[in-house]
Amino acid sequence: MAPGRIVFLNGTSSSGKSSIARELLNVLDDGVFFHMAVDDFNAMRTKRALEAEELDAALRRTRMGFHRSIAAMAEAGNDIVVDHVLSEPWRLLDCLTVLRPENVLFVGVRCPLDELTRREQLRGDRPPGLAAYQHTRVHAHGDYDLECDTSTATPYECALRIRDFLPHRPTPTAFTRLRHHHLPAELDDRGRQAR
Repeated sequence: MAPGRIVFLNGTSSSGKSSIARELLNVLDDGVFFHMAVDDFNAMRTKRALEAEELDAALRRTRMGFHRSIAAMAEAGNDIVVDHVLSEPWRLLDCLTVLRPENVLFVGVRCPLDELTRREQLRGDRPPGLAAYQHTRVHAHGDYDLECDTSTATPYECALRIRDFLPHRPTPTAFTRLRHHHLPAELDDRGRQAR
């Protein structure tokens, strides 16, 4: 069975990733796609209050599990739309390690900081300043296959652009280039340590 394709949306909180993902499920018509969002994984966690150190460890395990869930779904032949915030370098490195880089279309979801701040205030369900904190960190790796600006295009327009680009993914993909740049050469073609 061929592994599934992964459309990986990376951007700050309030940048429009989830809205684009929902539109993608409606416009991608050459397969069955699943939307996997890091927020959904965070929502599954216990609701009791956790001390800072325990919370940090739980969040790291959650995100590592999320990355491996994406990989498992794709390995089973499912096409995936990922909605994630790569605001810490280790998150990208972990994804580069567990996902087949040639099957990932890496999409940067960008939005100017003033618009992110406005959206964050309207939402009211995010800590103030979260998007500003993430703004420079999320795109620090600097390499994508495709980028969308949600201040100048609607989620639907972004989804159409991604749909039209998907069959024309570059070779090598951004994930392949990033993996070669950031990970040791002894990784095999599936991202696992070569024996």
